[in-house]
Amino acid sequence: MRKLTNVSIVVSAFVFMIGLSAQVALAAGPASVSLGTSGNFVILAKTGISTTGTTSVVGDIGVSPAEATYITGFDLILPAAGAYSTSAQVTGKVYAPGYADPTPANISTAVSDMQTAYTDGAGRSLNAITELGAGNIGGLTLAPGLYKWGTGVTIPTDVTLSGSANDVWIFIVAQNLDISSAKSVVLAGGAKANNVFWIVAGQTTIGTGATFNGNILDQTAIVLNTGAVLNGRALAQSAVTLDASLVTLPSGSSSNSDSNPNPNSNSSVDTSNSINAGASVTSSPSVTLALSAIGATEMLISNDAGFAGASWEAYATSK
Repeated sequence: MRKLTNVSIVVSAFVFMIGLSAQVALAAGPASVSLGTSGNFVILAKTGISTTGTTSVVGDIGVSPAEATYITGFDLILPAAGAYSTSAQVTGKVYAPGYADPTPANISTAVSDMQTAYTDGAGRSLNAITELGAGNIGGLTLAPGLYKWGTGVTIPTDVTLSGSANDVWIFIVAQNLDISSAKSVVLAGGAKANNVFWIVAGQTTIGTGATFNGNILDQTAIVLNTGAVLNGRALAQSAVTLDASLVTLPSGSSSNSDSNPNPNSNSSVDTSNSINAGASVTSSPSVTLALSAIGATEMLISNDAGFAGASWEAYATSK
């Protein structure tokens, strides 16, 4: 008997299939990660935020429990008894625990919400696609879904996230996340940076001149090298380091502060499947998948978990 063990299908605007001889797991785009009040910040860190060169930040930034002295390179201006400071490099406000009320309580709550969001994201597992590309996702086009690695992830060439404005991507990385210099995380088909979440246990490094899209929730540090661009958020449980960088709060940001009572639930895509007319094992060398994914238009087919030789085909109800 031949147990079916490896097929994954991601269903949203697309259907994504890996292999044709394995157990099937259906995965619609996952529910969003609620950022709580940490979503009000474009940069939030526990131990410090530093910059060299001419950096531009659009959105509010803050630190806690570190004091304002750990925000360096911004030439902060704090009015007497002010609840926030300003900087010529920040189109927004700068918050720290030593400022006037209600800032100390608010910034502490935001950091707590950041840690809660990280724990939520890191704990997701429902319908996860695991170890994609052995951690190298450069050159791939990824449909909405939950992706998870027990290793680090590298992006040595451009990676594309293709989906609609309401679709969600969650990437859970157990070690470091690195995008090479001058490379990009590209959004296609209406995909929004606000709906992309990078949950990283190790350090995130955005290479010189690279462009990165999405919300980074990092258990350690986030480093943007010279000229790096982040369209999203840098939420770090240690420090954020910038060098002549551009960081912009993504559009539609208010939606991430919404509560999410069931984070492991799928989005509302009507899907079903069966293998060889309902069998869980088969002795046949041929495996037939019967698929139902209302609203899907295409599916990506590959017999290799690393997507070697993958090709797009028109969506069909069987394969």
